[in-house]
Amino acid sequence: ADYIILFPGEEGRITVEIENNENFDIESVSISLELGSQKIFNEFGVVVSETEALPFTVIRSSERDVDDIDEDDEESVSFTLRANTDITPGDYNIPYAVKFVNAENDSETFEKEGSFGIRVSAKTEIDFSVDLKDNAIVGREGKVSLEIINKGLGEIKSVSVLILPNGFELLSKNKIFIGTIDADDTDLATFDVIYKTSNPVFSAKIEYKDFDNNNHVETISIPFKVYTEEKALELGIIKKSKTLTYGLSGGVVVLAWFVWRRIKKKRKNRG
Repeated sequence: ADYIILFPGEEGRITVEIENNENFDIESVSISLELGSQKIFNEFGVVVSETEALPFTVIRSSERDVDDIDEDDEESVSFTLRANTDITPGDYNIPYAVKFVNAENDSETFEKEGSFGIRVSAKTEIDFSVDLKDNAIVGREGKVSLEIINKGLGEIKSVSVLILPNGFELLSKNKIFIGTIDADDTDLATFDVIYKTSNPVFSAKIEYKDFDNNNHVETISIPFKVYTEEKALELGIIKKSKTLTYGLSGGVVVLAWFVWRRIKKKRKNRG
């Protein structure tokens, strides 16, 4: 059979070749796909396990008939399969059974089993967001993180993030290797920085392998907000340093004392 690749919810046509390797012609040939659950029997005819039904649907019939096949000849039959929408991406073996009769002796019936492979792939769907740790203030150190969100049905592998500073100075290494991010999961790449402007941009190059090990590179630029110290004080994001307040208050008191003492001294000299 041809090896085909499907995505969840997608249909595909598979062609199976039936070869007559017997030393006689065969007739009443039929082939059926075995997609339902299968019972496994031991030597005593007792069921020891049962396989789950395969997550595929055959469009129209799962059985095809062939009139006859001459010795050393072959015939092909086709099926249309649809992968279930909730199928787990991966490789699947589709079992089938071929039944036939000896054309020279119709009392001799035969059944042979086989299988063919289908790969269910996963379309890559990734989103990004920027997350700031603590208060992001111009001139101060901080941590900025890129959250990578895998919204697809398959994992992505060998994920790495190379940051391209824009509006901030980098204090940590510029490249972080994340590794694998499972389907419907997220991971973070966090960098230590000093913010230089109030409107920096998180620019980065993200490299990864998709479910089928194809290499991908995405370049992103996400603006984010950093506050000046004045604006942060105004909004109450940070509070004015008490040390500075006490220092100013103390300075005013000392200055007032010196002024008072000087005035008093002048009055005394006049008297």
